[in-house]
Amino acid sequence: MTGYAPHPDESDPAAEASEAAEAVAAGYGGAAPPDDDGTGARLDELVRGVDAPDVVLAVSRRGRRTVRCGGRAAPPPVPRDRARYELGSASKVFTGLLLAHLADTGVLSAAAPAASFLAPERPAARHPITLTHLITHTSGLPPLPADFYPQAVRRWATNPYGHYSSDRVISAFLRARPRHRPGAHWRYSNFGVATLGHALAAATGTPWERLLTERLLRPLGLPDTAARPASRAVDATGHRADGRTPTPPLDVGGFQAAGAVRATPYELLTFLEAHLLPDGLPLEGALRAVQRPYLRRGFGHRHEHTLTWFRHPAPGGPVCFHAGATSGQQAFLGFQPDTGTAVVALSTRRFRRADALVPTAYALLTSAH
Repeated sequence: MTGYAPHPDESDPAAEASEAAEAVAAGYGGAAPPDDDGTGARLDELVRGVDAPDVVLAVSRRGRRTVRCGGRAAPPPVPRDRARYELGSASKVFTGLLLAHLADTGVLSAAAPAASFLAPERPAARHPITLTHLITHTSGLPPLPADFYPQAVRRWATNPYGHYSSDRVISAFLRARPRHRPGAHWRYSNFGVATLGHALAAATGTPWERLLTERLLRPLGLPDTAARPASRAVDATGHRADGRTPTPPLDVGGFQAAGAVRATPYELLTFLEAHLLPDGLPLEGALRAVQRPYLRRGFGHRHEHTLTWFRHPAPGGPVCFHAGATSGQQAFLGFQPDTGTAVVALSTRRFRRADALVPTAYALLTSAH
């Protein structure tokens, strides 16, 4: 295994991020022309249909961006489209891309057993759980460790993850006895992707947040995207299901890789546009790799899963997407390569029933043709 070399001390992260963002924009021919196809009016109508304190819908069609904001709360001090939002499980697409990049650059093998990094002194298992099993939800692990629930119940509506540390995630993984042989069944698992983050950190000898920043966020030009609240950016305030009660900022404890990322709408569009037009960009190989179908799932096996994205058939071509939720916010990220369309949807309400955000965003994406 090759080592991981951080950026030299004399590098300028802000300049590098700016250059990377400009590279993405240049791929689309520079600045986007003004909205003249009715997209803005449609987004205004859709925003009004989402019952949340703050709502942002953002669309990029072959580089032309249209962003609309609204909500039933009074406008916040910072414009809604400039705030950072909690992505919850949509953070997993960043983790999957990071794994693909580390594999593409020869730092590690995606087929390596996770335990070989987390407990290298242990004898190899006959059927080990690999890094790929963890990101594709085929590890056989449950959604959460069995001992997660007792400590989380009293905090379920606010911050259930914050008191479950990284050491506990790793220990639970090393004790786990999967119900199915790894690779045999698909079962969505926050536990699995959280473990993957710790395995990548151990494999590179680099703390998770620094690894994510230096290997992925900085090269793609995402300076305000991060895995924890930051002093430079303003984070949106989430609300519980009633849409009125504020929730504290998300603390994911040891589940960073599964749900810690926060980002602005514009940086999320930049992230998705990099998938749509990866030619010549940093992480080009990884951006292509995470779009290839890896397995079939769902009723009749009509739906596919890539290394990290859900992939569904749709008019105009397949769409890749992922949604996420925290105790007080919801998010949707998706793109359709054949039409050059990307959709970002964000809200500051944790919907329990009658969720309008995700269906609205999914319909917007699949009707892009």
